[in-house]
Amino acid sequence: MSALVTSNPATGEPLAEYAVFTDAEVEAALASADEAQHEWAARPIAERAVVLRRVAEILRDEIDDLALLITREMGKPLVEARAEVEKCATTCDYYADNAAAFLADEPIATSADRSWISYDPVGVVLAVMPWNFPLWQVLRFAAPALMAGNAALLKHSPNTTGCAVAVQRIVTAAGAPEGLFGALVVAEADVPAVTQRLIADPRIGAVTITGSERAGRAVGAAAGDAIKKSVLELGGSDAFVVLADADLPRVAALAARGRLMNAGQSCISPKRLIVDSSVAEEFTRLLVAEVESLVVGDPEAPGTHVGPMARPDLRDGVHRQVAASVAAGARLLAGGRPLDGPGCFYAPTVLTDVAPGQVAYEEEIFGPVAIVIVADGDDEAVRIANDTRFGLGASVWTTDADRGIAAARRIRSGAAFVNALVASDPRMPFGGTRASGYGRELAAAGIREFVNVRTWWVLDEPAGAAPVSE
Repeated sequence: MSALVTSNPATGEPLAEYAVFTDAEVEAALASADEAQHEWAARPIAERAVVLRRVAEILRDEIDDLALLITREMGKPLVEARAEVEKCATTCDYYADNAAAFLADEPIATSADRSWISYDPVGVVLAVMPWNFPLWQVLRFAAPALMAGNAALLKHSPNTTGCAVAVQRIVTAAGAPEGLFGALVVAEADVPAVTQRLIADPRIGAVTITGSERAGRAVGAAAGDAIKKSVLELGGSDAFVVLADADLPRVAALAARGRLMNAGQSCISPKRLIVDSSVAEEFTRLLVAEVESLVVGDPEAPGTHVGPMARPDLRDGVHRQVAASVAAGARLLAGGRPLDGPGCFYAPTVLTDVAPGQVAYEEEIFGPVAIVIVADGDDEAVRIANDTRFGLGASVWTTDADRGIAAARRIRSGAAFVNALVASDPRMPFGGTRASGYGRELAAAGIREFVNVRTWWVLDEPAGAAPVSE
């Protein structure tokens, strides 16, 4: 039996070893989830809420250990890891408090004696999740899916296997039926085959993925072939539009922090800073100063702002993108190199003179790299913001909020923020459009993704005549 070994991206040292599941163990996990789901769905929703609230309690009780696990598996600073754990707990509480209202039968006035819409579970939801927010990505799908009466199987990223196992332990310890939430440990080479086989299995009711375009296309195609619901939350190259009247010092500071949070490894990070030409020089000067003031180093040490990237291959890929962009005419103002010593550290980077045709303009850079693109006025800024295949989030910065809203309305995205960094909130739907995917997580929209929206039409006596049209 082969094993999967996780390692610390700050030091390169191994962390833990996990036995890879055999085909028989994958089947056993699916069978267990399927069985547990029937028991779970039969429980009143108030009883499910008790379990979700207990999940939140355990997350808060174990916040120090869980934050350290996140940091050691994927490298984000401890302060960010703690915030991630707390956000997971808040979301569990949110769905425990609100799921009953979101899923309540909805009476509809028709010619029937009684008619309504119900929201019924779909069965087992398969989730393929990434490493960059290894607890948050999991629980933001799992909390609503479980409250809706579904079971869940998780195929997590190999480098955050410890986080996957921790969520399984916590959900079970909170009082969920054994097997209701299962973490699958799958060898990297076997992931495509195992995922396709699971999606095709009739016990899987739906599938969700947060990941790359390539992975999303594969999962979406397999779900379509099996005629199953899917939610895809894929890449993003979010526009951060700085209008001419913006408060440049405050906005530059937020741009730097937003872009470099989690070492730039966030789908909704402000990757393209589109700045009005009248203020571009000053904004860029302020941005570089902010970026260079941030502390890069040990993510477990107090005061560290930017930790390592999660894996060596990811750091090397970002460096290739930066080097190719500079070779094509982009100007390097800060960073632009891997840092010496152990670990997967990359110097926070600022590129300007970024133009169409360059890698930095055309591709998502999933790392600590801010790119500045100059725009001549609001209309040009909107055009550049839309000059991408992605459509996850966008933000507009201005001292006139109405002007910001007017610009944001013309940008294609799943989320529009004015004078605030794009972020997820359990009370608001989250998701994208175009190559950033489809479907929504969080809020009422998120819990209704993985239900059967069922029509009920009841007559107290048989109808007197058949309908003349379908």
